[in-house]
Amino acid sequence: MMWAWALLPVFLAVWGIVGVWVVFGIAVSNHSVNVTEQFPYISVCGSYPPQSSVFSQICNGCTFLIVWIDVIRYQQVRDLGDNCCHANRASLVIGLISAAAVSVLGNFQVSVWFWVHMSGAVLAFCLGLVYFWLQMWLTLKAEPSQDGHWVALLRALLCSLSTVFLLGIVVLQVSGFRSLAAISEWALVMTYFLLFGLFAVEFRHVHCFRVTVQEHSGGNKSYDRLHHNNTITMP
Repeated sequence: MMWAWALLPVFLAVWGIVGVWVVFGIAVSNHSVNVTEQFPYISVCGSYPPQSSVFSQICNGCTFLIVWIDVIRYQQVRDLGDNCCHANRASLVIGLISAAAVSVLGNFQVSVWFWVHMSGAVLAFCLGLVYFWLQMWLTLKAEPSQDGHWVALLRALLCSLSTVFLLGIVVLQVSGFRSLAAISEWALVMTYFLLFGLFAVEFRHVHCFRVTVQEHSGGNKSYDRLHHNNTITMP
C-alpha cells in the first residue's frame, strides 16, 4: 500500500489542529481564559491545569511526527538526485531543530518558564517557516511526480500566508492589538499544519522507508557502499 505513507502527514495535521482546539475548549470551559476580554494565545490556553498536560502531550506527539516526516522527506528528495543535496540537508537540520522547539514550548508553560517557552516558540515558528520555504524550492527542484508544479504553487501560497501571519504577530503585539496578534498566531499554526498535511501528495509516491547504515573502512568508498549496507525497511 504505497499510499499508506500519505496518511502520516494527514494524521499530523489532524492531530495538531484538533489538539490545540481541544485545549482551547477546555481552557474556555474552566474559565482559564476569557475570550470576551481578550482572545487568548495558544500558549496561554495551555498554561494552566488540566489542559496544560494535554497541551504538553499534543506538542510531544507533534514533535515525534514532525521528526518522522522530516526524515522521510529528506530521504525522498535525496533519492531523486544530488542536484539539491545541500538545501535538502539544510532543511533536515532546520526541521529537526524546529521539531525539538515544539516540544520545548509545549513542556515549558509560558506562565512558569516564560523565556524558555518564548525561545522555543521563536525557534519553532521562525525555523518552521524557513523549513517550509526550503521545501517549496525543493518541490520545484526535485519533483517526484507530475503533481510538483501545483503542489509548489499551493505550498508557496501557504508559505506566503504564514509569513504574513508571523509578521502580524510581532507588529500587532508591539502595537498593543493583542487579540488580533493572538488570532494571527492561531492562523499561523493552522497554516503550518496544512503545510505538513500537504506532504501527503509527495508521500503517496513512497514505496518504502529505509534507514541505511554505511560503514567506512580503508578509504574504499565503493567497497563500503557495496558490502557494508545494513538496511532497515519499513514497507
